[in-house]
Amino acid sequence: MDINHYLFTSESVSEGHPDKVADQISDAVLDEFLAQDPESKVACETLVTTGQVVIAGEVNSEAYIDLQAVARKVITDIGYDRSDLRFDGNACGILSALHEQSADINRGVDREIKEDQGAGDQGMMFGFAIDETPDYMPLPLYLSHILLVELAKIRREGREMTYLRPDAKSQVTVEYDTRNQPVRIHTIVVSTQHDEFIPADDTASQTEADRLMLDKIRTDVRDILLPRVKAVLPDGIRALFDDTLILHVNPTGKFVIGGPHGDTGLTGRKIVVDTYGGRGAHGGGAFSGKDPSKVDRSAAYAARHIAKNLVAAGVAREALVQVAYAIGVAQPVSLYVNTRGTANVAMSDAEISAKVSSLFDMRPHAIEQRLKLRNPIYQMTAAYGHVGRRPETVTWHSKCNPSLTREVELFTWEKLDRVDDMREAFGL
Repeated sequence: MDINHYLFTSESVSEGHPDKVADQISDAVLDEFLAQDPESKVACETLVTTGQVVIAGEVNSEAYIDLQAVARKVITDIGYDRSDLRFDGNACGILSALHEQSADINRGVDREIKEDQGAGDQGMMFGFAIDETPDYMPLPLYLSHILLVELAKIRREGREMTYLRPDAKSQVTVEYDTRNQPVRIHTIVVSTQHDEFIPADDTASQTEADRLMLDKIRTDVRDILLPRVKAVLPDGIRALFDDTLILHVNPTGKFVIGGPHGDTGLTGRKIVVDTYGGRGAHGGGAFSGKDPSKVDRSAAYAARHIAKNLVAAGVAREALVQVAYAIGVAQPVSLYVNTRGTANVAMSDAEISAKVSSLFDMRPHAIEQRLKLRNPIYQMTAAYGHVGRRPETVTWHSKCNPSLTREVELFTWEKLDRVDDMREAFGL
C-alpha cells in the first residue's frame, strides 16, 4: 500500500444479530401503535436472550396491540423458528413492562397549535452524505450492508449455502488516496452463523469436522456470495476489487452458537451501523422504538435529507449536518453544515448553514409532516441501515390484526426532492 494512503473500516450486522432482533421488535411495536393511533407517543425498548424477550418502555396511545403476536411474528420472520437455535419465536417467553409515558415529558411535546410542538428531548443529531456511492453513503458501510443483504437472500432462497443461520456480521476496509478517493477494497470480513453440517464421527474428529466446515464456508463466501455482491455494484465500485483483496471468513473457526442464545441483544446498541459506519458523526441517541416526536430519530432523518440533497445538488462532495434541540422547544438551538473543505460554492460553511436554515423548517412537527413520519414505516429501517436506502411505496400489514393494512412511503428522507431548490439557492 502507498505510504500516503490510508485505510477506513466500517461494519454491518444482519437482521438475525441479537441487537437487530431487539431493534426490529421495538420498531414493529411502534408501527402497530402508529397504524391504529398516529398520534401515539412510544419509547419501546427490547431485550432478547436465550428463550426470553422483555419489552419495556413508555407509551401514550389510544391503541391496543397484541405484543406477544407482534414479537413472535418478527422473530419467526427473521428465521428463529426452531428449537435447535435455542431461540424460537414460537416458544420463547415474552414479558411486557410497557407503561404510560411521563406527563412531565408529554407536557413539553404536545401543544394546542401543532406547529409549536416541542422537541421530545434535548440533544444533537447528525446527517451525512458523500458522493462516493450511488446512495451518497460511505463506501465501507455501503459494501458491508450489501454483503449481508445478499447473504440473507441466499439463506432465504434455500438453494445454496443451505447451512446458513440468521446471525451474521460483515466488515469492509477501503484504501483511500491523498485526495480521499477510494482506490481499492483492501479487506473483507464475513462471520456467519451456520448449522453443524459436518458432524464428528468415527472418521473425523471434532477438530477435523470444524476445519472441513470452515473450508466449505470460506469457499462459498468467495465463490457464491462475493460474485453476487459484485453483480449488483456499479462498474466503478466493482473495479475496486482486485486480486490483493484480503478475505477473512469466520475467523474464530466456528459460529454455530449465535443469535440471542449466543449474545444478549438490546435495542439501540448498533447506532453506528444504523447510520454512517463511523464516517459521519453521531449524537448518541438510538432510533428504534421511538416515535417521531423524539428528535433523536426524526431530526437525524431530516439532517440526512438535507445532507443528501446538498451533495446531490453539487454544493459539496460531502456534507455533515448537525442540528440540536432543547426539550419542549420547537425551534432548534443550532444548525450547522460542515463540508470538510469540499464545497463547490464560494461560500463559507457558516454561510451555507445560514442558507440551509432558511430552506428547511426544522421544527419537530414540520419534520413529521414533511417526511410523513407518523406512519407504520419503522420496522423496515431496523436492519441494514436507517439511511442509504431506496424510497418506495408499499403496503404495510399488521402483525397482530390481519385486516389492518396501510399504504405507506418508506425512507422519505432519502428522496432527492430538494435538489432543484438547493441549486437555485446556491446559484448552481
